[in-house]
Parts: sequence; C-alpha cells; structure tokens
Amino acid sequence: MHVLMVAAENDALPGAKVGGVADVVRDIPKALAEQGCSVDVIIPDYGFGHLNRQHIGQLNVQYKGALHQLSVYKIESTQSGVYQFVISHHLFSDAGGAVYCNDAPGRPFATDASKYALFNAAVCEGLLQGIFRRPDALHLHDWHSALVAVLIKYSARYKPLQAIHTAYTVHNLALQGIRPFKHDDSSLEAWFEDLTYDRYELCDPRYSDCFNPMRSAINLADKVHLVSPTYSQEVLKASNYEQGFFGGEGLERDLQNKANASNVVGILNGCEYTEIPAHNETQHSLYNQIEQSLFIWMATQTQVQSSHYIAHQRLQQFKSSKSTGPLITSVGRLTEQKVLLLAQQYDQTLMLDKVCELIAQFKGRLIILGSGDSDLEALFCKAMARNSNFLFLKGYAQGVGDTLYQLGDLFLMPSSFEPCGISQMLAMRAGQPCLVHSVGGLKDTVVHNETGFCFTGDSLNKQNEALLSTLESALSMHKKQPKQWLEIAKNAQSQRFSWDTVAQDYIKYLYR
Repeated sequence: MHVLMVAAENDALPGAKVGGVADVVRDIPKALAEQGCSVDVIIPDYGFGHLNRQHIGQLNVQYKGALHQLSVYKIESTQSGVYQFVISHHLFSDAGGAVYCNDAPGRPFATDASKYALFNAAVCEGLLQGIFRRPDALHLHDWHSALVAVLIKYSARYKPLQAIHTAYTVHNLALQGIRPFKHDDSSLEAWFEDLTYDRYELCDPRYSDCFNPMRSAINLADKVHLVSPTYSQEVLKASNYEQGFFGGEGLERDLQNKANASNVVGILNGCEYTEIPAHNETQHSLYNQIEQSLFIWMATQTQVQSSHYIAHQRLQQFKSSKSTGPLITSVGRLTEQKVLLLAQQYDQTLMLDKVCELIAQFKGRLIILGSGDSDLEALFCKAMARNSNFLFLKGYAQGVGDTLYQLGDLFLMPSSFEPCGISQMLAMRAGQPCLVHSVGGLKDTVVHNETGFCFTGDSLNKQNEALLSTLESALSMHKKQPKQWLEIAKNAQSQRFSWDTVAQDYIKYLYR
C-alpha cells in the first residue's frame, strides 16, 4: 500500500515543528513502513535550503488569478520506505522560517490560509502531473491540508483524482481555519476565482458567509480520524462552555452524519519507546539547564522581559534552599485548552494560586515550561511573583523539558479538552505519574489510582474543586504511602502506546 501524507508540520525535518501534529507526521510513516507500506510526506518549504535535497520538478499552479511556479524537492532520508518532500514558493518562507504567522485582530488565519491554499493546489497539481506517486490512500492532516479535498471534489482540473481514497485527521477541532468565501484577499474565491462549489457543503455552520476548511474536509473525506477513541465520541456532542465541556465546536452535526455512516474512526496516537531517556539527571543539572535557557532567551532582546528576570531570581532561590517535598511539573503550550482551569477564579482566588498553596503545604515546588497566549503568559508571570514555590519558564527548551519528565514526581495536565496528548505519554514513559482531567486522550491513557490520577466535573467550578481534591490526595499518597506511589509510577512507566499498533489500525480502519 502506498500512502501520501499532506501536513503543515513534520518533525522529521528541522524547524518544522510547532505542536503534536509534527510528532505524528514524523513517527507514523516509519511505523507504516514497518507494516509494508511506502509513505510520501509533503509539507511546505519554510526555508529548508540547507538540507541535502534533490530538485524533482516544477509546478505551475493557477492561484489568485495568475500562474505561480513552485519547485518540488525530495529530501535525502535514511528511512526505508519513507520519502520526504517539500514544495517551495516565497509565500511559504516569507515568515523567516516560522511555520505559522500571527495576524492582526479581526483577520484570523488570513496569512496562513492563503499560503496553505497555494500549497494544497500544488499538491493536487503534483499528483495530476505524476511528480508525486498516485497513492492508495491520501492522508490529510488538520485544516491546513483540507483544501486538497475541496479542489479534488470541485475543480474540473483535478477531477481525475477523485477515485483516490481520502482520510482526514482532526488533530485539534478548536482550530478550523475559517475565512470568508469572497470579498477578501484571503478568501476562497480570491484564491481560486473560477472554482464552482457547493456553498452548503463548505460553509461554516455559524457564519454562513465564511468558508470552513475543516468542515469541508470532514464532509468530503472518505474517512475522518480523531486521535483518540474518547475524543471521537466527545466531538459528536455540542460544546457547553458553562459546564466546561468542549465537544464538536460547531461541527458535531457533520461528525454525527459521518459517524452514522461508520466513517469516523478514533485511533489513539502513539509514542516512541526505542530510546527511553535514562534517569541520570540531577536537580543540580536541571537548574543549570534552566539557567542556560533563561540566558539564551534573555539574549534575544535588548531589554530583559519581566518573566525571565523573575524566573531567574526564583531559580536562585530554588538553588539556595533545599526542597524536601515533591516536584510537580508541566510542559506544554500555554493556551486555554491546556490551562483554562488554572486561569479561573476559585473561592475568590486564582486557581493557580490555590494549586501553589496546596503544593506548598507539602513543601513541594511547581515548575511549568511553556509559552503561547500572551495574556496567559502575563497571568502566570504574576502568579510566579506571588508564590515562592512556583517557577514559570516562558519559552521552550527541549533539554529542560526532557529533564522535567525525568525528575518530576507528578506531572500536571488539567486540559479542558485533549484530542490525544503527548506530554502525558512522555511523562509516563519516564516513570512520572500524571494528574489529568479525564477527557479525550487523557482518559484513554491514564487510569485513576493505577497509572496516575484523574479528575472530572460537570462545571468549571466542580472541575476546579475536583482538581484540588485529587491533587491533595495524590500528594498525600506521595508523602504517606510511598510504596503505593512507587507502584503507580512503575505501572505508568510500563504502559505502551505503540506506533506499530496505530499503524495496523490505520491500515485496517482508516485506509480502507
């Protein structure tokens, strides 16, 4: 079987990773190849001229009323059965190597939607011309590749591609890439002015004058894949923010229709276990890594950011006073999805402050590594200034993250929704139990009091209450029942979420 994957991210190439989709697009092709498949992976060229690559063709694509020339390169790879391709155009690399762009308020996704529209058209053209081998299964990832399905369905030029079996993976339903149909430079009719389409099939259910790429691909693909079994059921229900439930985000009816036809598949993502990190780090080496990362972040600007300054001062306090309590860690993007609960008011206090106070009762420390939403970053920075046992590291450093997985006693992941999640798998792999909100992939990977600790609640307030009570129970067990804690840690480390199993399920349920 030959599979062609189209995505915006791919961690097999340096500089092409932002989130978890990059890990999936890096790992699943290798697992599929081990099952006897051949896999081509295509992403935009964000600036990969430094890589060893071979030019294999030119593409002429009609876009925004003009003919655009794009170049296709094959990246040298040592992976048997996996072939990496990039498509080059100045629109993809104008952001100086950044994968995604931040647009001004009122124009969400505008820059990215335009560049991915051209990229998607180039993929279709490459298939039509035979530059890319015609696949048995065309696998599209998230809204960034959704226009491939739209063009195959509605463009007369790409009609010969309609017989290809198409699978569409939703990694995060909260990001749908919505843009206007017309009257905007970044709109469907601006990109492809001669395209005749069914507006009902492509429109956003809430904004009928807008094109919704994610909804379009859900409706047009042969199979729709959600990245965990629980999440595949959650998205069939409408979101209810007052109850703290994040479900179909407006697309639940389309997903219900697809599910009724047995074309929605929930397959949990996997994790790499071939090189499990050795537990050879110490608290001293962790603090040194953190300090080095802070220096690197500070050096990028002429003025030191308050978050980095306060973090450095807090680090010196950590260094000078020995902690006898547990180390609670968290690694991930700072978004509402991940930390909404911590940013809520609870009992007239910020929830994050409540968490720090509770950890302090057990003489513990909290270290959070991550960046993202600027308002949340500011909120966490102020909370760090108030709580002497809290260190917030605004940025990302691979080495620091890896060490936090190894040295942490308890990993905190209170996501409001989690399509799959990779951080909890990495923490468990290192033998660190996780405390998670029992939703999506977190529910599918962590078993309460067996491999970690889970909480839930049917409102934001009850979720906060449950988070605090579960955290207190976990910290009490760590202090008073060390044997039981060690058993949970061993159980967590023994779990295996294998890519081999995922690949077999892809072939059986997604590609047929």
